Amino acid sequence: MPVYEYECSKCEKVFEVQQRMSDDPLTECPECHGAVKKLMSVNSFQLKGGGWYADGYSSSTSTSGGGECKGCSSAS
Repeated sequence: MPVYEYECSKCEKVFEVQQRMSDDPLTECPECHGAVKKLMSVNSFQLKGGGWYADGYSSSTSTSGGGECKGCSSAS
């Protein structure tokens, strides 16, 4: 389940709540019962490692010639 960050406008406390995506956002601070707003925060999701792009599509050799192949005979 995702973790959402909220800030209370009354006591200015910032807190995190684990909620389902289908749950309604919180509207009340659990401590002072003031109004809260959901904050946009940096997520901790990171892609590490080679991955599909580096393994399958990236190459150290550049292809030039607009689609010519090395083994094909050139029509002149």
